[in-house]
Amino acid sequence: MSAKIRTVSYFYMCVPDKPGEGCRVLAELAEAGVNLLAFSAVPVGPESTQLVLFPDSVDTLLRVAERGSYVLTGPHRAFLIQGDDRLGALVETHEKLCDAGINVYASTGVSDGRGGFGYVMYVRGEQFEEASGVLGV
Repeated sequence: MSAKIRTVSYFYMCVPDKPGEGCRVLAELAEAGVNLLAFSAVPVGPESTQLVLFPDSVDTLLRVAERGSYVLTGPHRAFLIQGDDRLGALVETHEKLCDAGINVYASTGVSDGRGGFGYVMYVRGEQFEEASGVLGV
């Protein structure tokens, strides 16, 4: 399988940086039927953690957030790349953007241990449409 690139929406929210907060939110989202394509948690100070949610369905996440009184910021856009894990799997994608003068300002990825990988890549909003064209999505 070659790499599949698609655009995804994401939202973020802050929770207190204490044991169980991330688990509580993830459990509530799962119970309400929110399927996450990706998720990350990053500290944003000594007492807060930012949860970044990449829902399969934006509408479902927004309904659940409203019921749970979550304060979400977004939607924002990113690229989700999934494919077969191989040496240099991300080079071609980055070269296309580099050749077009588009900066990747953040990214994160992981191999799945079974021969595949997932990668979330962020470009600035003002370059998103151009990056989409360069990447063919």
